[in-house]
Amino acid sequence: DLENEEGNGSVSPSQLYITIPLALLFMLLRVAFERAIATPVATFMGIKSKVRQKAPVNPVLENFYISCSKHPSHEEIYGLAKKSNRSSIQVQRWFRRRRNQDRPAVMKKFQESCWRFIFYLGALIGGVAVLYDKPWFHDVWEVWVGYPKQEVLSSQYWYYVMELSF
Repeated sequence: DLENEEGNGSVSPSQLYITIPLALLFMLLRVAFERAIATPVATFMGIKSKVRQKAPVNPVLENFYISCSKHPSHEEIYGLAKKSNRSSIQVQRWFRRRRNQDRPAVMKKFQESCWRFIFYLGALIGGVAVLYDKPWFHDVWEVWVGYPKQEVLSSQYWYYVMELSF
């Protein structure tokens, strides 16, 4: 049922296996893009990778942070201060520094945004180039012509495979 009259355009789930190596390729491209393009652009724009102070090692506070809450109440801070032999202010400072450790740096956010911008810009341009000459690009009702036996063009297939790989 999934083949058209010419015998091409058949669809099978096994055709999606190509997305796994393509996803790995996208990961390598992302690393190369972040190092070669995004980081120099960020540096040129004055974005710096700020070094955050790390919270000192404290198993009691770390265990509470992981298992209970990243934002303890005043009563919990008081109890944790007693358990760890620290003042309440030191415990609050430790939690603030520990939360800041988990936050991504501005440089990392910029690199991520650049990567997504470039990919989605390329996907937009590629999608318009691939679909512009198709009848359903201008008339949405053309999508349903021939349903459920519709062929999948190779350009559509590769467009969707690239999106899925990303």
